[in-house]
Formats: sequence, structure tokens, C-alpha cells
Amino acid sequence: MTVTTEWPSGLPIGDGWVETEGTTDVVFPYDGSLVARAPLGTPELAAAALDAALAAAPAMAALPSHARRAALMRAHDTLRDRQEDFERLLVLETGKPLVDCRVEVARTLVTLTTAAEEVARLHGETVPLDLLPSGEGLVGFWTRRPVGVVVGITGYNYPLLLAAHKIAPSVAAGCPVIVKPAPATPLATLWLVHLLRDALPAGAVQLVTGDVEVGRRLVEDRRIGAVSFTGSAAAGHAIARNAAPTKVLLELGSNAALVVAADADLEAAADAVVRGGYYASGQACISVQRVLVEEPVREAFLSLLAERVKDVAVGDPRLPETRVAPLIDGPATDRVLEWVAASGAEPLTGGHRDGRAIAPTVLAGVPDGAAAWDEEIFGPVVCVRSVPDLDTAFAAVNKSRYGLHVAVFTRSLATAFAAIERIDAGGVVVNEVPGFRADNMPYGGVKDSGIGREGPRFAIEELTVTRMAIIRP
Repeated sequence: MTVTTEWPSGLPIGDGWVETEGTTDVVFPYDGSLVARAPLGTPELAAAALDAALAAAPAMAALPSHARRAALMRAHDTLRDRQEDFERLLVLETGKPLVDCRVEVARTLVTLTTAAEEVARLHGETVPLDLLPSGEGLVGFWTRRPVGVVVGITGYNYPLLLAAHKIAPSVAAGCPVIVKPAPATPLATLWLVHLLRDALPAGAVQLVTGDVEVGRRLVEDRRIGAVSFTGSAAAGHAIARNAAPTKVLLELGSNAALVVAADADLEAAADAVVRGGYYASGQACISVQRVLVEEPVREAFLSLLAERVKDVAVGDPRLPETRVAPLIDGPATDRVLEWVAASGAEPLTGGHRDGRAIAPTVLAGVPDGAAAWDEEIFGPVVCVRSVPDLDTAFAAVNKSRYGLHVAVFTRSLATAFAAIERIDAGGVVVNEVPGFRADNMPYGGVKDSGIGREGPRFAIEELTVTRMAIIRP
């Protein structure tokens, strides 16, 4: 099941494509068949990309706004014209169901257009310097300038979209960017980089594949301006340490909670848990993992949830009806099943293999201290716990070391605003899945879920620095 690439061979480094000595197999998680042999980078190639990016920085900073916007829109238009091809490629390299890959491409298109629009809004302000007598007669204003070379490191679960979250704001801000995709899923990102390179200065957008040593070579270089990483908390912490004192933007993991109040629309809440817990086969940082239900509606809610889980289609991700497919690889599957077994909870549904996949799983009564509750499971597993009241629910949500997105289902406006005020997370979503995300909003977490915000407008601010001008005429 090999795929013919739509870009030159090798890695896009400097002003060309550099052949590599090694390759790595990209396999289809559904059946283990070979999709492609991807070029394998090295620390030496990472160093070459850094040198090329630094050389490109002056030209990128000076690139007119219309040229940056045009480059992003050109990539958008080409991707839109080849949308189905990108969707099929993502299914093959990630193993995600087709429905989720369609969402990924659609969101990538929004990210590119939003970043292009934000180019026109990169501006500064005048500052009244005469608030002090010594400032009388001075003229002051500030502008935004590119932070410098950006290193973007992405995860395997949404490779195209996560790369766009790094590349599009960097280009809009006038920063050269080097992307390091996850080793298992480099193909769609290679294609996206190819779409952008012709319209930008040489070395403005590059990609290097490889292992941890490649990543370390990129983030430890003191000449770069920022590192933007999406992945696990443990990896993000290591990158922050290795990159210091360089600025880091970290979009890390979570164990997203969904609170069901006694007055909630239980059918809508059950639908949301199924929709939010099993999309992308559970391999999303804001998949529903922890469900806290007020005790009076526990049994009714569990009954509704169990009925809905039965209808979740498991199987071939290429089929439009599939909602859960095999995880990225065997070790990921083994780990999830180990966490389920170690939870001490009896699965209400699932908890076992369904072919190479994991059957959609619901665990009831998982205690604190169990990895399936405390950590990010990254699989099709939902844990349900009853609580006596909303105060207990909010306290349980906040007890986690994570804080990305949390959902609350209620008919009460007072409860909704109490949740928004009291829950410690980057986003609180009322009567919708915690995984709801628009790519033009500030997205990010608190605590071990990261630092900084994505979404083109907000990422562009992160990737620029203010420059103050003070003039005595």
C-alpha cells in the first residue's frame, strides 16, 4: 500500500531538497502495511537547517506583508484543491478514521487563512511619554518584530494541523521555521512544507525528521528565537530545560474532564462523551477521559452512555462510518490496555482488543492514583465517577496536574458561570465537548498542560517581540 509522494525526494533544507543516507518506514496502523519510506534526518542535517534558517532570517523579516499573506493563501488554495488526497494520506500514515482526517484538513485550511488575515493586523501603538516631565516633547511608539528562527516540533496524532499551527503563524510573523514532525507521521507535513517553499526566501520553511538527538540539536541552539512544541508533558518539560533560556511555547497533554450536573440534558451529555471520548480513537489531548456525574443522575446517565457506546463503529479507518481504529502502534495499544487492567475497575463496556484496535471502553469508579484517571491515557477509554455535588466535581477536576479544556453540562446559567470562574484550565466549555476547538481562538493550558497560546492571532503575538521607538524631534 505504498503511496507516491507529491514532493521531491529527500528533506527540504536550505534552498533545495537534501538526500539522506537513511530512511524510516511509515506503516499503516490498521494492518501494518508499508505506506512509504520517509527520509531520515540526522543532527548534522539539523545543524545545516539551522544555519540556513539563520541566513534566511533577514529576508523573512523584510518580506512585505502582501508576500507573506500571498504565500499562505497559495498554500491554502493548493491544499484545498487536493483536499481528498491529503485526507487519504493522513488516514494511511496516522491510522485515524477518515472522518477525523477530514476534520484535520478542514481545520488546517482555516489555520492558513486565519494566519494570512492576521498579517494585516500586525501593528503597534503610540505611547504617551509625557506622563513624566522628562518625557515632554518625546514621541514614542512600538512595533512588533519577528522573534527570529522558530523550531516547531509536532505530535503524531494530528500531524498536518499541528505543523500548520507552527508554520502559518511563523510565516505570518516573518520568522523562518524548521519543523520536526513525529517519526511515525512525516508525510503530510512534508507535502505542506513543499507547498510553501516556492513562495518564500530560501531556508524560510524547512523540515528535518529524526530522533531525539535531532530534536535536541534544534532546541539547544542559542541562536533560535522560540521553540513551539506539541506533545506529552514529559517531553515538553525536557524541551523547556534543554532550550532554556530560549522562549518555549508548550501545548502538552491532559486528561480532559466532563462534568454532568444533575440538571443537565443527560442525552446530550451522553452523546458528548461518546463523540468527545472516541474521536481520533481517543488519541487527542482534549478527548473526554474523566466524567464526573452528580449522584442523583448516575444510573440514568450510565444507561444512556452504555447504549450509545454500542453504536460506535470499530474497524478500517478508510471507511466513512468508522469511529475507532487501531492506535498508532502496538506499544501504544499495550500501554492503554495495561492501564485499564491496572485501574482496578470493571469495564462497563470494552476493555479488550477488537482486532488490532481497542474496543470503546467505559470504566466506572476508577480511583485517584490510577494512571487511567490521573494521566493522559490517549486511547478510546472513558472513566466515569459519581460525585455528591458540584463542589466535589470542581475540586476533583482541579486536583489534576493537567488543565487544558474541561466541559460542564448544565441547564443552569449560575452553574455555567461558576464553572468558568472556578475551574483551573485553559478553556471551560459549557454544553459541548471539551474537544471543541476553533482555530482562531486562544488555545492552550495551565499547569502541566503547557504554556503559551495557539491560534494564529495569539501565536503570532507569541512569535513576535515589541520594539519601542523613542524620538526627540
